[in-house]
Amino acid sequence: MSGHSKWHSIKHQKAVTDARRGQLFTKLTREIIVAVRNGGPNPDTNISLRLAVQKARDASMPSDNIERAIKRASGATEGVNLVEIVLEGYGPGGGAILVEALSDNRNRTIQAVRNVFSRGGGSLGEAGCVAWQFDPKGVVTVRSEEMDTEELALQAIDAGAEDVTVEASVVEVYTRPEELEKVRAALEQENIPVASAELSMVPKAALELGEKAAVQTLRLMEKLDELDDVRHVSSNVDFSDEVLAKYQE
Repeated sequence: MSGHSKWHSIKHQKAVTDARRGQLFTKLTREIIVAVRNGGPNPDTNISLRLAVQKARDASMPSDNIERAIKRASGATEGVNLVEIVLEGYGPGGGAILVEALSDNRNRTIQAVRNVFSRGGGSLGEAGCVAWQFDPKGVVTVRSEEMDTEELALQAIDAGAEDVTVEASVVEVYTRPEELEKVRAALEQENIPVASAELSMVPKAALELGEKAAVQTLRLMEKLDELDDVRHVSSNVDFSDEVLAKYQE
């Protein structure tokens, strides 16, 4: 799971810029709208909305923006019709890549994703070609500076976590999807600073690639993530510290 952890950290670092944050807010607004339309505007009875709102708060999205998104989605005729799309493909070197998107134009989104795969040295595949290599998980991210990571891991396991990974100053806690909120709440009750909590597709096993192919895969994933319609990008590639250093040069 370490590749997932490092990719998540890269996304978080890049999202702090104003331009990336504005794009992130647009994506989070779409997630809130879809959650409301699928399950209603009450977070107490709509778990998808509750998670979407919490994710928006984790990203420091203003409360007014969140409320506007819920009200917009609650309108009978206002807004666009967004559909959820999952696309699958292969990166340079054969790494599996899973792309989750929200779109008001399926054909446009598929073409945009296909173009990024092609330009990045990968290829868009058929439905089901790589999805079997991933499991849905809850992922709680903790910034662990000046924290005892071993004690943190034990607390997470006690709270119901299935697995914990430590990468530099980031600890990722993996849960069953239905246990995500419970584990997050338990950690916060112990005054552990949770940076984010979300549902994600996590690889069952990691794939090691050569440095060149791994760096190319990271660049491809970043380009996919920059597409307006894309919500999440997951891969089974394990990115080493050397690959991250090369990528960030």
